[in-house]
Amino acid sequence: MSISPETLVQNMNHEIAAIQPSDILAFNAEIANIPGIVRLTLGEPDFNTPEHVKQAAIQSIENNESHYAPSNGTMALRTAAANFLAKKYDVHYDPASEVIITAGATGGIYTALSSILNPGDEVLIPTPIFPLYIAIAKLNGATPVFMDTSKNGFVLSPEMLKETLAAHPKTKAVVLNFPSNPTGVTYRKDDLKALAAVLADKPIFVLSDEIYSELTYGEAHVSIAKYLPEQTILLNGVSKSHAMTGWRIGIMCAPKAVTAQLGKIHQFTVTSTTTNAQAAAAEALSNGMDDGQDMKREYQQRRDYLYEALNKIGFKSAKPEGAFYLFSKIPAGLPQDSMAFCRELAHEARVALIPGSSFGPGGEGYVRISYAASMDNLKTAVERISKYVEQKAAEAK
Repeated sequence: MSISPETLVQNMNHEIAAIQPSDILAFNAEIANIPGIVRLTLGEPDFNTPEHVKQAAIQSIENNESHYAPSNGTMALRTAAANFLAKKYDVHYDPASEVIITAGATGGIYTALSSILNPGDEVLIPTPIFPLYIAIAKLNGATPVFMDTSKNGFVLSPEMLKETLAAHPKTKAVVLNFPSNPTGVTYRKDDLKALAAVLADKPIFVLSDEIYSELTYGEAHVSIAKYLPEQTILLNGVSKSHAMTGWRIGIMCAPKAVTAQLGKIHQFTVTSTTTNAQAAAAEALSNGMDDGQDMKREYQQRRDYLYEALNKIGFKSAKPEGAFYLFSKIPAGLPQDSMAFCRELAHEARVALIPGSSFGPGGEGYVRISYAASMDNLKTAVERISKYVEQKAAEAK
């Protein structure tokens, strides 16, 4: 008698059973075949990779650079990454010993959390937040501790951090993501100094995902690594800044002693990232340091339009200071369960948004709206949402 796959599944990593597939990807797939739907769901730039960056990859292929790169990344890319971070954000890393090139920021998140967590550890996560950190923490046997920032302007305050640390002595790491996915909120210099002061005397890592750092509106981005370099594992990359999501190139930086340990997990999970993609990223960070600025100006125009237009029909949002998302409160009188609302909106109005419940505590009752979409699509979406709201108001009378 053979063993059934169902029996074998019971013997797999027990943490997998507690992990659910991504709500975001599942919902996006669910509504994908609705005819004529406008999708404002996925966080992916609608721009193309800059031409000079593509040409660098083509040249790399023609030069037969098709062999393994060094596990931590080519020295050309690590140097370009270190120079980029130093010039843009005044944070300084030795490319030889403090920089690892990962398979996107996602690869960096997995490597970092797998390296620092032991079963039973706790990870402090301000929510709403992109759910990836939660799942990876659980896969490593750690317990996510949620800090609901929805009543605090979606910003983690030093007071909230102090209170949570006092209640959770097993804390091993704090996750930060700013500018934030899904809220678009970011942290200013004084905010970061205050958070760093809370953590400075504690043996706690800060995993700081700053992948949207080039997409800030108003004040320039500041990295927490500037104020807490010894404890910070800094993540960045070219996905959002250079419209290179599919190239899968991320940057992970940390002090030399920490990077030596991170490199082990990276080596045994990825070996190395794609060689010609690294050539493209080196070009992007060296000769295209400001490529993201034209994209940012376009995003800001879209943000301003969408923020004002949706506000007029009852969708209240914290005005985004970065990234390309609005996190909007569902107006009273509409289905308040965010998944039910998004399903109804998709089928009745042919507009797809992501339910706020996908982003952890504090997200229910909200929707995430990506404005990484053309202005024409945004205007069509607003027209349809407006008609939907008017119809529901009329039905309620």
